[in-house]
Amino acid sequence: MVKIRLRRIGAKKNPYYRVVVADSRYPRDGRFIEELGTYAPLSDPSEFKVDADRVKDWISKGAQPTDTVRALLKKAEII
Repeated sequence: MVKIRLRRIGAKKNPYYRVVVADSRYPRDGRFIEELGTYAPLSDPSEFKVDADRVKDWISKGAQPTDTVRALLKKAEII
């Protein structure tokens, strides 16, 4: 199954994430299909940038967002 999920790239105690499309069998920080955006939870206010058109396209193809990504997309009013 293809999922839209977060991929951690930040340093220790300084999380920074990329929103990616990946096969659910791949590791969290492993191989991915496409990068859709970024999420910086420690900036004030938290910063969430994503390509809304690509997200909608992937969801229409059957990709499932994880719970965290789904909450972020709802907050950004994309889904």
